[in-house]
Amino acid sequence: MLLAVACSLPAYAQVKDTLQTGAVKTDSLKKDSARNILTLPDTVKHLQSKIPSYIPPAAFVAYGLLSLKVKFIRNIDYDVRNDMIKDHPGFHTSVDNYLQYAPIISVYGLNAVGVHGKNTFIDRTILLALSEAIFAGTTFGLKRVTHRMRPDGSNNLSFPSGHTGNAFVSAEFMAQEYGDRSPIYGGVGYAFATTTAILRVYNNKHWFSDIIAGAGFGILSTKAAYYLYPLIRNSVFRGGNEKSNNNTLVLPTYQEGRFGLTFAKSF
Repeated sequence: MLLAVACSLPAYAQVKDTLQTGAVKTDSLKKDSARNILTLPDTVKHLQSKIPSYIPPAAFVAYGLLSLKVKFIRNIDYDVRNDMIKDHPGFHTSVDNYLQYAPIISVYGLNAVGVHGKNTFIDRTILLALSEAIFAGTTFGLKRVTHRMRPDGSNNLSFPSGHTGNAFVSAEFMAQEYGDRSPIYGGVGYAFATTTAILRVYNNKHWFSDIIAGAGFGILSTKAAYYLYPLIRNSVFRGGNEKSNNNTLVLPTYQEGRFGLTFAKSF
C-alpha cells in the first residue's frame, strides 16, 4: 500500500519591499496548486432523490416480501412460470450474465468519449461501489434467510434475484449520472435492466416475485448511496468543514500489479 502525506505550511518570513509582491504571488501559486491536488471538486452536494421517486421501488420490495406469505401473490409466480415453459420450453441464454453490467459500461464509455455525467471519476466510482455494497449486504442476507428454492431446483437462494438487482443498481446509477442531460439515458439503462430481469425468468432461475423484489432493492440501494455519500464525503474528505484549509484526499492507486491507497493532507 502506498502512503503519501503532503503538507503545506504558510510562510512566516517576509522579504524586502522590492521582492515582497513576487514572493507573495509565488507562495499563493504554490498554495493554490496544492489545494487543487488535495481537494476534490465538490459535485455531490445535491444528489438526493425526491421522495416520490422512492415509492415505486419500495412497492416492488413490498410485493416481493408479500409473496413469501401471501398465497395469491405466490400463485402468480407459478402461473408466470407455467406460461413461460409452455411458450418457450428449453429456453436458455447466458446473455443476462453480461447484460446486467451494460449500464455501468455505458456510463464509463460515455465519459471516455467526452459525454460527461454528473460526478467526477472518483466520486462516480465510489458511489457505484457504495451502491453495490449496500445491495450485496441486503440481498445476500435475505437469500440466506428466506431459503426460497429456485424454479429449476438448483438451490434455495432464489429470493431476491441478484442478477436483476445488480442490473437495476446499474440502471439507477446511469439515470443518476445522466438523467439531468436527457431522460433517454435513464430509459436505456432501465431497458437493459428490465431485459436482464425477464431473461432470469425465462432461464428458469427466478420466480416473478424474485425479479420484482430484486429491482426494488437495486434501485433503493443506489438511491441510498447517492443520499449517504455527500455526508460521508464531506466528513471524511473535507473533515466536516468545507471552509477549512485542512484538506484530505484518499485515492485508489495501482502500481506494478498492486492496488493501494494514497493519502494526502494539507494543513
